[in-house]
This record gives sequence, C-alpha cells and structure tokens, in this order.
Amino acid sequence: MKDSEPLIEKHGGYRKLKSFQISQLVYDITVRFCERYINYKSRTRDQMVQAARSGVQNIAEGSQASATSKKTELRLTNVARASLEELKLDYEDFLRQNNLQFWKRDSALRQSLVDARCQRADEVARWIVQQKTSSTMTKSKPTKPTFNPVYAELSANAVLTLINVACSLLDKQIIRLANDFKQDGGFTEKLYRVRTNCRKK
Repeated sequence: MKDSEPLIEKHGGYRKLKSFQISQLVYDITVRFCERYINYKSRTRDQMVQAARSGVQNIAEGSQASATSKKTELRLTNVARASLEELKLDYEDFLRQNNLQFWKRDSALRQSLVDARCQRADEVARWIVQQKTSSTMTKSKPTKPTFNPVYAELSANAVLTLINVACSLLDKQIIRLANDFKQDGGFTEKLYRVRTNCRKK
C-alpha cells in the first residue's frame, strides 16, 4: 500500500471507453433504424430504443459511481451488457421475421464494417449506401414489403455487428472490474486502509 493512496480515485472517464463510444453509436443508429423500419405504434420500437439507451447510460452511470462503489460500477456495466443482448435479439428477430439474411461471422461485409471504424451514424449510413450493390445481398422478398429489403438487411446486420463488438468489449471490461474488485476490494476496504494509514502517521 502506498502512503499517498487517494481515497477518491479518478473516475467518470466513460467517454474515453471504447465500449461507451460504440454503444453510443449503436444507440444513434437504433433511433434512426426504428424510425425507418419499425411501426411507430409497435411496442418493440420503444423497447429497442430504450435497450440501446440503457446500454449507453449504464456504462456512464457505472463509471461515475466507481468513485465510491466498485460494486455498483460492476453491476451497472453488467446491466449495460444485458441491455445490448436484448437489443441484439430484437435485430435478429427483425431479420428472421422479414425473411432477410444474417451475416455469417466470416462475412466480408462484416469485416469491412469493422475495418471502416465508423464513429458516427452518418458514417455508417454512407458505408451502407456504398455496399448496396454488393452481390451478397438478399434476393428473396421480405414478408413485409414496406421498405427496401437491401437497405434493411444491410442496416440490421451493420448494427448487429457493432453490438457484437460492444458486447465483446463489455465482457472484457466486466472481467477486469471483477478481478480488480477481488484483488483490491471496494470502497469500504479502501476507506479502512486510508484511515489506518492516517492513524499510523
């Protein structure tokens, strides 16, 4: 233990977290996706937007709460991960129910999107437009022909790809937080160490 161990460590730097950045991108795209492809009367629309928002907000809240509660940070980070898993299922349902194709894990399109490292929803939209003429697009008719199936398929798969990236980052983040908590304890243990050190001085 260092004599200069601070009671309140640096916290709240969530905007620098890659998991937060990609989750925020997923949220922005989901809002646009729902406005275009999900009926405004559908409960699914609200649920998808809320799940995407929860992924972002809980990362931020957990990061801020880490100042005095590592346990809360771990719990909220896991809530964010669970929210994105829920959102992932909604996009998979959309593709399946509309007879659209899923990208395989080794899909060239999937890798192309990851390599593009888009940071804003507009950048993802431009990427989708560029891929529209790809020969790998679905040739089947959607069950609900109220939208362009090519754009719908590209859009849903693109968000799924980004969700998978965010979930992978959050999985690693949760493991790291759990290990840190196991090794160093939480705020209560730290408070005890700091107080004990001050008394020794």
